[in-house]
Amino acid sequence: MSSRRHFLQQTLLGGTAIAASGHIAIDAPVIIIKKSVIPAVIATWDNRKATTAAWEVLARGGRALDAVEAGARVPEADPNDTSVGYGGFPDRDGNVTLDACIMDERGNAGSVCFLQHIMHPISVARRVMEKTPHVMLVGDGALQFALSEGFPKENLLTEKARQAWEEWKKTSLYKPIINFERHDTIGLVAIDSKGQTAGACTTSGLAFKMAGRVGDSPVIGAGMYADSEAGGAAATGMGELMLRTLSSFFVVEEMRRGAHPQKAVEAAVKRIVRKYPEQSKEWQAGFVAMDKRGRYGAFSIQKGFNFAVYQQNENLLLEAGHLL
Repeated sequence: MSSRRHFLQQTLLGGTAIAASGHIAIDAPVIIIKKSVIPAVIATWDNRKATTAAWEVLARGGRALDAVEAGARVPEADPNDTSVGYGGFPDRDGNVTLDACIMDERGNAGSVCFLQHIMHPISVARRVMEKTPHVMLVGDGALQFALSEGFPKENLLTEKARQAWEEWKKTSLYKPIINFERHDTIGLVAIDSKGQTAGACTTSGLAFKMAGRVGDSPVIGAGMYADSEAGGAAATGMGELMLRTLSSFFVVEEMRRGAHPQKAVEAAVKRIVRKYPEQSKEWQAGFVAMDKRGRYGAFSIQKGFNFAVYQQNENLLLEAGHLL
């Protein structure tokens, strides 16, 4: 705990929740980072196993792109993670469909949407980036590309996920739950020892979604954005909010203009709530961000969003501030 105090300062910013007039103010602890150090990696939710895998790459002088891919592959392969990869809850037709994107330090990007039968969509997204002239492949096209690249075809529907789907079918009621299991999409941003920034985002999407639904996670600028000149950001929550506002790109642009990452993510959340006040009462949107100096921030609409940071040989789990 003492080492944390060396570079963390917690500041309370008082305020009220959303008022009838639509005015908003912060009413939660906000973490402000005083010391700037790289390499470092940040991830949405309690993904400390993922940040550990990423840190192992960074600590030996590895590339940020390799770090975020290694980190994203951890929850993708976890059958107990019901919101990412293998074990992810299916759509309403019982199919596990995966979305992912990745972005390197030079602004190159790759993405896959509605990918089935492949455990590691983040690695397929990287192949799209590195081996095709395209940014995004979807559906059967993404599957055929993955198979041509040697990825094995697998059944991703675990017994736990199948039982949850069978239970859901009794009512077929579709209502997204805020902070479901305190986990959701994993987004990562890493800065390596050379100052290169990379980002990754991977998910199985909303449980029991309409067949064909794709959220923000595979969309560059919505679910994730990385830029070595400014830094990177990643999002989690109800993807439709991020799709409508390209919030991860917005966060990075705020940092490019000189904003601290904490202030940048706060601005993104306030912008969403200002534009969509009614939906913001029912939905969650959370962001993590890290600038090129290794400073970071996190913030969400609703209470309950946490995040992991690996920096200075310490893997931290922290609570983000919130707006409502």
